[in-house]
Amino acid sequence: MSAPLIAIDAMGGDFGPHCIVPASIACLVEFPSLHLVLVGQAPILEELIARHPAVDRARLHVEHASEVIGMDERPSQALRGKPDASMRVALELVRSGRAQACVSAGNTGALMALSRYVLKTLPGIDRPAMVSPVPTATGSCQLLDLGANVDCSAEHLYQFAVMGSVAAEALGVANPRVALLNVGTEEVKGNQQVKLAASLLQQAHGLNYTGFIEGDGLYRGEADVVVCDGFVGNILLKSSEGLAAMISARIENLFTANIAARLVGSMALPLLRRLQGDLTPARHNGASFLGLQGIVVKSHGAAGVEGFQSAIRRALIEVRENLPQRLHGRLEDLLL
Repeated sequence: MSAPLIAIDAMGGDFGPHCIVPASIACLVEFPSLHLVLVGQAPILEELIARHPAVDRARLHVEHASEVIGMDERPSQALRGKPDASMRVALELVRSGRAQACVSAGNTGALMALSRYVLKTLPGIDRPAMVSPVPTATGSCQLLDLGANVDCSAEHLYQFAVMGSVAAEALGVANPRVALLNVGTEEVKGNQQVKLAASLLQQAHGLNYTGFIEGDGLYRGEADVVVCDGFVGNILLKSSEGLAAMISARIENLFTANIAARLVGSMALPLLRRLQGDLTPARHNGASFLGLQGIVVKSHGAAGVEGFQSAIRRALIEVRENLPQRLHGRLEDLLL
């Protein structure tokens, strides 16, 4: 395979190029064959790159884009009003074949709308879905949808299950277990869409569908892919991140409350911080837009340097695994 080239929307996110430029340069150091195109306002980007004189400019290019899509702009405004936005130009690099993937920390709604418009969906897919790894007791599972599709039909959930299974396979999971998130594991539980989706998945050949799963089963590692609509998935993801941060903070406070606690904490805190590192959202940052005719990875808008690096890593894995082509082949078997 030729050297992978990824287009970076360098103006997106809460911190913009001041975070994205150093994260990109760190990834170039980490992956010697990687090439990146930073898309955005060239004078700003070149000034930030100049602070890293050791960077290999043969592998780091700048593509000027004069406009920026705000984090609070409506997707319709982004589609119609900003043809030279950094996000759009980065996606067009993927469409033209100059880049093999796009990574952005920008406005999620705008990125989804522009991705569908510029790259189009794969045959058999009605809506792209956002998927990201969630830590579990046994490793991690792929959770989708994370907010791109608030209202979903049974057919949409079925498509998400197929795409999530292929994504998990690309990440090294053999015969991934696929489950539907529900309010119980019994067949009589759940709303009509979930029940109908279960019926479709039970009839799917070549898909390791294991049935319904509850939230606690997700964290016990009972499935490799967990499927739900975007309303539920986004709440679950954000609640999980908040709960992990709250528990970590409270444990650390307990270990520093008094002299005796600090003595115990001096031994326990290194293990706690190791656990924090395993569970930190930054380590799992990077939601893929599955179902497009191209690779798009959405970084959390508030991600720092480490988090944005994680999103680039995810895009690189999908490039190496040629994920859209793998999806297309599996969709022909299971959907068309």
